[in-house]
Amino acid sequence: MHTYQTIDINEYIRTGEGGTAVSYTHKTSNTLAKLYNPGFEADRAAAEFHTARTVFEMGIPTPEPYRLVTDGGRFGAEYELVKGKRSFARIVSEEPGRLEEISLAFAKAARELHCKKADTARLRSYKEVLTEFYREKDLVPEEYKRRALAFLEKAPEADTCLHGDLQIGNIITDGDRTLWIDVGEFSYGVPQWDISILWTMAHNMKSDRSEKLFHVSPETFNKHWNIFLPAYLGTTDPGELEAYTRRLFPFYAAKVPYVYDMAFHTSLPEAGLQKIIQMLTDA
Repeated sequence: MHTYQTIDINEYIRTGEGGTAVSYTHKTSNTLAKLYNPGFEADRAAAEFHTARTVFEMGIPTPEPYRLVTDGGRFGAEYELVKGKRSFARIVSEEPGRLEEISLAFAKAARELHCKKADTARLRSYKEVLTEFYREKDLVPEEYKRRALAFLEKAPEADTCLHGDLQIGNIITDGDRTLWIDVGEFSYGVPQWDISILWTMAHNMKSDRSEKLFHVSPETFNKHWNIFLPAYLGTTDPGELEAYTRRLFPFYAAKVPYVYDMAFHTSLPEAGLQKIIQMLTDA
């Protein structure tokens, strides 16, 4: 049984919105409350909080999670408020001339994260998370499920730290510290699980969603990717970059139905599934 402390939302100021939650800054204390949108279960917030505590205690740079909270209808957690912070996405939006600088800094931070070994006793394997998803839920056609499970069975495993939602909206800086945020999906596995979703954000995201979530256009996100990937991999060779990108496709195809369910509580539209199932076939 998880203990949620009730907060008075009138003591907070709404300061941010993501795909699944809204953030509120306390008017007088240095705390920030993240409340999931209505319809998300209390257990979801609790799982994110306990994962965030694990990540913080591992020494990963991230704001400290303090407590589970509710406003009576929504559930979430309260975190350390990082004063003067801006996400990398916000910086690119407000200062577009810094795109290359920020993309290179993001690549460096991602490499450093993916060089760390995870606490496998307290975190889950991302392969296991996805395997459980396909075995327990019927949100994709049987053929898609069969191919996804076949890929997951042979996909490589590693004890590498994974953010779970690696993108420029989930890393912040106050000028002195650079911190990862929204670490509820933090797990371990091969880095392709992180990089594959970043790839689709840069290539397949519609303008309205890109502007709402990241404050940047799809064109800017694509430019960010083209700076990020060579810096992350340490090569500018077109053949190597193309080969690595193609190796991401089955990871993306296996992950995206899970992400869609997590964000929208529904299955990926049939048209979308048919478009990407070939990525699993070719794996």
